[in-house]
Amino acid sequence: MLDGPLVADVWTADPSGHVWDDVLYVFTSHDEDTGASDDDDGGHYDMRDYHVIELRDLGGPALDHGPVLHVDDVPWASRQMWAPDAARRGDTYYLVFPARDHEGVFRIGVATSSSPTGPYVAEPEPLAGVGSIDPAVLADHDGSVYLYVGGLQGGQLQRWDGDTYTGVDAYPAPDAPALGPRVARLTDDLLALAEPTREVAITDEAGVPLTQGDPRRFFEGPWVSRIDGVYHLLYSTGSSHTLANATSDSPYGPFTYRGTVLEPVAGWTTHGSFAQVDGRWYLLYHDAQVSGRDHLRNVRIAPLAVHADGRLTADPR
Repeated sequence: MLDGPLVADVWTADPSGHVWDDVLYVFTSHDEDTGASDDDDGGHYDMRDYHVIELRDLGGPALDHGPVLHVDDVPWASRQMWAPDAARRGDTYYLVFPARDHEGVFRIGVATSSSPTGPYVAEPEPLAGVGSIDPAVLADHDGSVYLYVGGLQGGQLQRWDGDTYTGVDAYPAPDAPALGPRVARLTDDLLALAEPTREVAITDEAGVPLTQGDPRRFFEGPWVSRIDGVYHLLYSTGSSHTLANATSDSPYGPFTYRGTVLEPVAGWTTHGSFAQVDGRWYLLYHDAQVSGRDHLRNVRIAPLAVHADGRLTADPR
């Protein structure tokens, strides 16, 4: 299973991995060639539903349970079901996802199920006070649950001023601190923000914020996990096409850049997560190696090394 796509009969991307009851569940978007136009805002990434892939043995077959939620079943959403994540609280499973509303603004939605493999039923309205794309949920050791979001350009992060959508692109100057993802703690029922979002700063080892012109800066795809008491932020650098990681002693940051986790893969986008399976860490990511087309991708898995200095490095095969 480590030597190829998790599933080969459907295009999958944007994997979020969670181990519950000794089973690895991978929540993915579903790439399709719908004929949507290719533009700077990612119009050809025209995904319409989500899949869940189940792996009980990394050496065995992967079971695709999708689709588990379709855009037509989300009252507020119009199109582009981009990268999802999931969480568990008690006997309820939560699918957290972005989609454009009927005005074309990316919002963050929540859907629930009694099973990790769905089907999921969406809440009638998106989360208030937050927008953009690529939600990631951190269930912390003390029971607190945090939501991270953010993606530039087509992901519209640059159009948000705190919890307000401005509709205006506002990028920092190349030598100014780069825009970071945003984070907020969720309420106990995981259906609302418990506080306003705040920006997550990413700095170099001297504590100086990475600038907008720095190829190491955040672009999209935040993912946070706690490993041995350290919070690791995984993210995509966008135009430099790498997965990078940064560390912090707080879920709010600031996070210190530690290096490249995964070098560029086939295709424009890079998006990943990591999960611990049988005591070992693994990176989940996607590429376009099979199709040769940026918007038709496959999810893969690779061993992940955790280094004492905070670096994470993957070994794709």
